[in-house]
Amino acid sequence: MSVLDLVLPLQCGGCGIPATAWCEACARELAVAPDEPHLITPRLDPGVPVLSLGRYAGARRTAIVAVKEHGRTDLVRPLAAALHTGLEHLLTWGVLDAPVMLVPAPTRRAAARRRGGDPVTRVARAAVAGLPGVAVAPVLRMKPFTRDSVGLSSADRQRNIAGRIRATGAVGGPVVVVDDVVTTGATAGESVRLLQTRGAEVAAVLAIAHA
Repeated sequence: MSVLDLVLPLQCGGCGIPATAWCEACARELAVAPDEPHLITPRLDPGVPVLSLGRYAGARRTAIVAVKEHGRTDLVRPLAAALHTGLEHLLTWGVLDAPVMLVPAPTRRAAARRRGGDPVTRVARAAVAGLPGVAVAPVLRMKPFTRDSVGLSSADRQRNIAGRIRATGAVGGPVVVVDDVVTTGATAGESVRLLQTRGAEVAAVLAIAHA
């Protein structure tokens, strides 16, 4: 352990072991398998395929929470690497064709301010590096005073989010909605609906994790 570690204790963002930001065991847990992402079926169908890189559990869950709630911006890199690999697979399989635009799912303004910006957008921007024809368009925003959906049922989440997302610009061509976690599918569904009403061709929803 270095003197710097004693001054600023470093812990793995996945399992908490000391002296490393991201350990090899957690890296293996987050790694995208050759057959991933997988097609999932959220409780609320957004009308397009929903794909996920893995379950919202273990090191994956801890890292996502650490980025969102504890300011661990150093963990954007491993999450982005996983998303990058997932996108590579979808492009190789022909599920997606470049050019394609990634549209991050929206977050509440208060949450974004507290987190120093939108972590999903940061992860998406880092993930597209080295992927020709893949770009990021953060055009979705939550309207003010949108309630946090944590703890709400599927029906309540859908009512809570209905009409609460706005678009700050148009997006042409194929679009993939990207999110950190798909729970019920309410946010994904409302995002897809709004983009489609503005003329976007939404090909899929891609999540780093699903609950």
